[in-house]
Amino acid sequence: MKLLMISGDRSILEGKLGAFFYTVQELRKHWDRIDVICPRIKQANMERPESGHRFMHEGEGGEVYFHPCPRSLLFQVPWILNKGTLLIEQHGHDVMTVHDYPPFYNSTGARLLKKKTGVPYALELHHIVGCPKAADLSEWIGCLMTRIHVRFGIGSASGIRVVNETTRNTLVSWGVHPQMIHVVPSFYLDSEVLGADLRPPIAYDISFCGRLVPNKGLREVIMAVSLLPDARLLVIGDGPERQSMETLTKKLGIENRVTFLGWLPTQEAVIGAIQTARMFIMNSTSEGGPRVALEAMGCGMPVLSTRVGVMPEVIHDGVNGMFTSGTCDDVAQKISILLRDDSLRERIADEAKKVLKTYERSTLVCDYADFLKKLP
Repeated sequence: MKLLMISGDRSILEGKLGAFFYTVQELRKHWDRIDVICPRIKQANMERPESGHRFMHEGEGGEVYFHPCPRSLLFQVPWILNKGTLLIEQHGHDVMTVHDYPPFYNSTGARLLKKKTGVPYALELHHIVGCPKAADLSEWIGCLMTRIHVRFGIGSASGIRVVNETTRNTLVSWGVHPQMIHVVPSFYLDSEVLGADLRPPIAYDISFCGRLVPNKGLREVIMAVSLLPDARLLVIGDGPERQSMETLTKKLGIENRVTFLGWLPTQEAVIGAIQTARMFIMNSTSEGGPRVALEAMGCGMPVLSTRVGVMPEVIHDGVNGMFTSGTCDDVAQKISILLRDDSLRERIADEAKKVLKTYERSTLVCDYADFLKKLP
C-alpha cells in the first residue's frame, strides 16, 4: 500500500534528525511508498524540488519522497491539489493523512484533492493551539479558529486522529461526533536510546527543552530559578523568545546559572543533554504531548509538568512525576522539594521509566499504520 502524507513539517529536508525523521523512518516499514507534500524549505540547495526528493530508500521499508512547494505558503493549497493529483495518478496512493493546524491550508488542499481523486484521508490534530490556556492573543485566535474548523470545516475526512484523551474530550465538547475521533498516540519512544545505562555526569539542576515561544512557560521557569540560590538551568532549543529570555536572565542577575544550548542535531544529542540535569521541567500552557517530557521520563528522570496534553494521563502526582500550576512561585516550590529530597527523586525516576512500555515506538507506529489502512 502507498501513503500520501500532507504535512507542514519540513525538518528532514532542513537537515534536522528530530522526531519527524524517526517517525517516518519507522513508518516506512509499513508502506510500499510514502510521498510527503510539504511547504517550501528555507535552504535553496535543492534542485528541481517539484520533481520530488528521495530521502529514504535503503534498508527495510518503502521509499520516501518529499515534495516541497517551490513557492510561498500562499500557494500551498494549489500545490497540494495539483502535486497530489499528479502523484496519485502516477503511483495510485491508497490513503492520505493530513497534519492539520491553523490556518488549515493542509486540510483545505486535502478536501479538494479527495473530491478530485476519491482517495480517503484522515485529519491529524496533534495539538490544539491555545488549549487549555492561550499564552497570547495569537494563540487565542488559533484556538477559536480550530473550534470553528472542526465543527464546520472537516469536510469529507474519514476520521480525525488525536494523540490524547484530553484533545478527544475537547473536540466532543465542541460538537464533533465521537465516532469520528480516534485516539492514536504519537509519542514514539525508542527504548534502546532512552533505556541506556550509561548517563552523562550531572552539571545542572533542571533541564528544559522545546521551541522558545510564549506557550512553553520558560519565563516562569527562569523567574523560579532566580528564587532558588545556586540552582542551575539548562535550556535546549531555540525560537523567537530566545533573546528576550537571555535578557531576562541578565536582568535577574542569574546569567551565570542559566545556559542556552540552542538546537541539537540529533535525538541522541538532545537526550544526552537533558540527562545532565537532576530533573526535567515542562511548563507549557498547551501541548499535544509533549514527547520530550515522556522521553525524559523514559530516561529515568523526575519530570515536573503542567497538566496539559497527555501528561494528566501519564503522571501520577508524587509517584512517577510531579505537577505544577506553572506559576513561578509554584515552580520554584516544586523544584526545591525535588532538589532537597534525593530519595524522592530516585523513587520518582524508577517509576517514570515504566513509560517506555506504554509508548514503545515500533508498536505505536504499527498501530498508526493500521489506523490509516483501515480508513473507509
